[in-house]
Amino acid sequence: MALIPLSASQLQAVAALVSKGRLAVVPADPAKAGIFMQQASDVIADLPHLTKPQNRYNLAYDACHDIGEALLAAHGYRTLSGPGQHEAIGRFLCAVIDRPPGDEDARRFDMLRRARNQQRYDARPVGAAEATLAAQTAVALFAAAVARGVPEA
Repeated sequence: MALIPLSASQLQAVAALVSKGRLAVVPADPAKAGIFMQQASDVIADLPHLTKPQNRYNLAYDACHDIGEALLAAHGYRTLSGPGQHEAIGRFLCAVIDRPPGDEDARRFDMLRRARNQQRYDARPVGAAEATLAAQTAVALFAAAVARGVPEA
């Protein structure tokens, strides 16, 4: 399946991220996108085998992040170095996955990011329900990226 080009409204939303210095335009890199998707797929396959909610949550979040990176690479963008890279990926996900399937999950990425930061920096524990939601979000974002034609590897 070929990559589905961004619509006019999606391009406008992404252009705003570029103009705000959140993203840079780079050559599209389908091979890099495929590697990120393979990494996400590998993590998603392992999630059911993890017993600790914290580990499931963190790996599910990492899979969501990799899916965002895959979409960026496929469409010819990257985040800029420095603080706010994960937030920029979340904004890109919302701009690109803006309808079903996956639009709610794209919006959920930022919630996952904030909860992950609280876990990492405020020693806030992660419960089983949060870990399950993060895993479900990773699966849904993966499916949405595949539906957009992002190469799976």
